[in-house]
Amino acid sequence: MSTGHDSVHDDADPTRGPVDLAGPLVVRTVRVDDPGPLLELLPTDDALAWVRRGDGLVGWGRAAVLHPRGPGRFTDAAAWWADVVGSAVVRDEVDRPGTGLVAFGSFAFADDPGDSVLVVPEVVVGRRGSLTWVTTVGRASLSSTPTLMPTEAPLPPADVTFADAHLDGERWQSVVAEAVRRIGAGDLEKVVLARDLLATADAPIDVRWPVRRLAADYPMCWTFHVDGLFGATPEMLVRCERGLVTSRVLAGTIRRTGDDERDLALAAALARSSKDLEEHEYAVRSVADALDPHCDSMNVPEAPFVLHLPNVMHLATDVAGVVPDTDPISSLELAAALHPSAAVGGTPTDVARALITEVEGMDRGRYAGPVGWIDARGDGEWGIALRSAEVGADKRTVRLFAGCGIVADSDPAAELAEAQAKFVPVRDALTAGY
Repeated sequence: MSTGHDSVHDDADPTRGPVDLAGPLVVRTVRVDDPGPLLELLPTDDALAWVRRGDGLVGWGRAAVLHPRGPGRFTDAAAWWADVVGSAVVRDEVDRPGTGLVAFGSFAFADDPGDSVLVVPEVVVGRRGSLTWVTTVGRASLSSTPTLMPTEAPLPPADVTFADAHLDGERWQSVVAEAVRRIGAGDLEKVVLARDLLATADAPIDVRWPVRRLAADYPMCWTFHVDGLFGATPEMLVRCERGLVTSRVLAGTIRRTGDDERDLALAAALARSSKDLEEHEYAVRSVADALDPHCDSMNVPEAPFVLHLPNVMHLATDVAGVVPDTDPISSLELAAALHPSAAVGGTPTDVARALITEVEGMDRGRYAGPVGWIDARGDGEWGIALRSAEVGADKRTVRLFAGCGIVADSDPAAELAEAQAKFVPVRDALTAGY
């Protein structure tokens, strides 16, 4: 693989590696005064975001881009990133995770076609507590530090309508019933099935609008935007910071009613539900098994807790481990090792993925794949692209996704209701302006 950083792919050979067009990247990170809400800094074009409770990273511009695809997308991305880091000239005056050279990424769920993206922005603004910094990336010489000012506020989407996409509710329930039959026959233990909705607006959608709404309405989630894919995920696939690895596993869901007393009773029922506990156990086991070869020590809680979100509640477990100094594995490589966990694929993984391909009836694209960022040290945060949607090339259509874990005693009607609840965050974000 060549050591270039502006990546292009020959149309005749989509597996071709990046080509060096303009030499190494020159990077500078400096501390700055608080510029206000990070998302309000984003321009309309090439905006990137990864924020939670006001902290995180936003970026814009494209200093370098890779579009890996196919089964080797993670390997190609990791190799390209190592090339970029190895030749970059970096002056980092802050030295924290997320400073210096950073790339945002979003990866396809399935191997075929596997279209994915890794982007090095020209400008990155980060915040961690009281510390705020800006990173500039250019060619040949250090770029000047930009003046950070809020951009013009986005307009809300106009007259959005929603329609079933690949499968309507009735047909999707029949797919769930077939999955339950396969599980009952002993073919597999669990499979996660997704469905999609298509939103259509009368005018091009400024993606910054739903991104801001999601961040405001779901501050406990990680709100993201990478190359048209946006959402607010409650699930951290893997965070790697100075050798400490953590993963938040979610599996087992119940819809909230809005009545606090009733919701507490539902939370207690969720914590006792054999169906949901079984689904959750598969997901935790798959994450622990994937991390174990890379960790000196691990902490896997014996029982989950109930995570309360505005629209649903989940069974949740935080798995933690320590990567030894002798293992240089990066957050991106750990994300690749974990994907797909049982929380978004199923158990056994290969059988579940084959069943998804057979019966789901759609290409998930980057839905349920890893999304997040990586820095030059390999530290980073990669969530699972859930509660998400992808803006179409025409900017007027948005494809929304939701998925449910199917086990032996799953009820198709209940799973459809759960999927509908999981559409709510993005649906509300697209219609909050009217």
